[in-house]
Amino acid sequence: MSSITIPPSLETAHPTEVVQWAAEQFGADQLVVTASFEDAVLVHVAATAVPGIEITLLDTQYLFAETRWLVDELTTKLDLNLRVMHPEPHIRPDNLWQTDVEACCHVRKVEPLNRALAGKQAWVTGVRRADGPTRANAPVAAYDLVRGLVKLNPLAAFSDDDMALYLQLHELPAHPLADKGYASIGCWPCTRPVAPGDDKRAGRWSGNAKTECGLHV
Repeated sequence: MSSITIPPSLETAHPTEVVQWAAEQFGADQLVVTASFEDAVLVHVAATAVPGIEITLLDTQYLFAETRWLVDELTTKLDLNLRVMHPEPHIRPDNLWQTDVEACCHVRKVEPLNRALAGKQAWVTGVRRADGPTRANAPVAAYDLVRGLVKLNPLAAFSDDDMALYLQLHELPAHPLADKGYASIGCWPCTRPVAPGDDKRAGRWSGNAKTECGLHV
């Protein structure tokens, strides 16, 4: 797998073409498309590129009610083939987020993702370079040595304006918190609005040095 040839042309390809390439290369059943439902763009891109493709949501037990609303709206509107990954059965809502955010993210995001990716050949994410400094150099496609598969970020080059235009052109609903200062939306205990001009991910794990949940390392 590590010898797979990733065509340089993917860097400038339209997001739908990136997903189509992956489906043709590996087979749709070998792709895992993970969506946080922070917005509707990635799920629309994937569902348009490969109708019926499985979309995976990591249910951390702490999703905003507004996020759950958007999940329901898009599942109906786009007839999504949605797979929901939950934490292990013994993990219950608790106060771990107050004392150890790394451990909380691990049991609610990293471990469920690892289960979702097990045995698969490619992973499609919504990572964008505009998300912040930690993602500024994200490639559209690269081999992920940590997880042993090809990781694709079809929206990597999309600016915030590109995202807004995509939503408008395809008449997709926006996340209800998007116009309330929430530039990056994760779990409700660890997400807050940000001031204009702040790093988009400044509202994630505010007060901690943490900037990533551990999925994209």
